[in-house]
Amino acid sequence: MVVLEVKATLENIEEFYTNHPDYSFLLKLQCTSCGEISDKWHDVTESITFSGKVKSETHYLAKCKLCGRENSLGIKEKSNGKYISKDQGSFKPIVTFLCRGLEPTDFKPIEGWIAKADESGTVFENIDLSEKEWVDYDENKQQSVGIYEFEHRFVK
Repeated sequence: MVVLEVKATLENIEEFYTNHPDYSFLLKLQCTSCGEISDKWHDVTESITFSGKVKSETHYLAKCKLCGRENSLGIKEKSNGKYISKDQGSFKPIVTFLCRGLEPTDFKPIEGWIAKADESGTVFENIDLSEKEWVDYDENKQQSVGIYEFEHRFVK
């Protein structure tokens, strides 16, 4: 298992999270058999499943171009977490990947995040974090809201 953890600075945001189970995690992957690292981004989405040689379903299935091994990567059910305001300055788990011959080496956030504003409870949907930050305005509280200094890491 490999856990994707995130860290961010929040401005007037109570929590943010992915639009689970439809969020596409864009990952660069490494074959654990031969060490080959993909040069392309691969999307892994919990709501999309595949079946391979292994009898169970998985969320990503690929054959290594270098060694020919069939590998898979899944998202652990109910592992999607929320990053909340008290987590600022710390890394917090956001999703757990079940790795079978593949491990993620990089993550590229895209649109599909959801944030809830402090106090007003205003919900902002389909947030794009591809620039590693997002800014908007909460009409209900008449104040700016934002997610800044977005970082990630993988923990085995």
